[in-house]
Amino acid sequence: MFKKSNSGYSNKSLFWFPLDNAAKIFPAIRSKEHTTVMRCTTVLRERITIKYLIEAISLAEKRFPYYRVSLHHGIFWYYLEENPKPFSILPDTGFPCQAFSKSNDNQHLIRILVFKNRLSVEASHILTDGYGAFQFLIWILEKYFLLKGSESVDDNAFVPDAELFQAETEDAYSKYFKNNIPFTARLSKAFHVPYKLNKKPRFDVLVALLNLSEIKNKASEKGISITEYLIAVHLFVLQQIAIEKNSRQKKVIRIQVPVNLRNIYPSKTMRNFSLFVMPEIDTRLGMYSFDEIVKTVHHKMRLETDEKLISKIISRNVGSEKKLFVRGIPLLIKNLVLRYKYYTEGANQYSGVVTNLGKINVPEQIQDKIDYFVITPPPPNKKLKINCGIAGFNDKLALSFGNITRSKEPERRFLSFLTREGIHVRIKKLSDL
Repeated sequence: MFKKSNSGYSNKSLFWFPLDNAAKIFPAIRSKEHTTVMRCTTVLRERITIKYLIEAISLAEKRFPYYRVSLHHGIFWYYLEENPKPFSILPDTGFPCQAFSKSNDNQHLIRILVFKNRLSVEASHILTDGYGAFQFLIWILEKYFLLKGSESVDDNAFVPDAELFQAETEDAYSKYFKNNIPFTARLSKAFHVPYKLNKKPRFDVLVALLNLSEIKNKASEKGISITEYLIAVHLFVLQQIAIEKNSRQKKVIRIQVPVNLRNIYPSKTMRNFSLFVMPEIDTRLGMYSFDEIVKTVHHKMRLETDEKLISKIISRNVGSEKKLFVRGIPLLIKNLVLRYKYYTEGANQYSGVVTNLGKINVPEQIQDKIDYFVITPPPPNKKLKINCGIAGFNDKLALSFGNITRSKEPERRFLSFLTREGIHVRIKKLSDL
């Protein structure tokens, strides 16, 4: 339910709305280490002027009122309520994706971090997905450079009207839910890398910058997309590790790949609206060559992104929450059940995550002011241990490897493979971008 006026939303009374279908799991599983917080970063070609950044963020508070909210809970469900406090602008310490406090009901679920020429937006998945967070960041960048160019800006010109506010805050999963659709089958357990965990704080990020044309050409040689090529490399690397480290317990190796459903359904939502496809290989059947993995990934990605199959996943996820007996379970018990199912079923089903935001598009007038973008997915859970984020811009492709183990073997093998393929790789720590 919203309380809003014809101009979009009311400044006199707080608006609120329930969590979208994807967000409901995150309050139950988040912790200080498994934060469910992602980071979207841009590296500019010049040092950031704080004065204009503050002004741009002030405008963003008006343009994105639905991100200016805090998490609260009732007896049965969590919900988001308007929080009129200004967004936090903090110095970037280089330690990414830190948790938002679970005990503070008066904080936003989004923060802005700045250091020299690096600007980052960190957002909880309770609030939005990578697409929404990046659109927020790009909007701030556009207005920052507009203000820096001494152009006048009307503060009230960006306030969304009622129609746009509703479109951008809709729970698109529920909107596109279809009844009486058969559920997807439960997947078998997947292989997980066997490395020991880091000491706390565990999460470490390594960024590799690639030449976009080089990797695009290499993928084209195989007749596949860049996303499919990098997923195939990840599966190939995990197969090497599985065979060497876990030869007696051969299992399925499966990669979870988020898909932006706005490319399938005509939704303008700025909340979560993505689901996962799961390309896999089964090492119990023998060793796969890279070309065999490429073929498997290509056809699996094409098949599983079909709208009819996507509707089965939406039906399973949304259908469960619509059941009367589920809706009537107190929140405390819901949290225990969701957490148990996540770690005993969900996290068991995949070996890694590859999040690809694709090629980032920005307004033409600011394109030459940006060097590159980086997407850092939330810290992986203790079973998964590793993940990878991908973002392309102009002539650069940034890979962001998140790791909570003592070993950098997966990253080393991944980047060594690319180097052998003739792709130039430049390695950076996240703090040195």
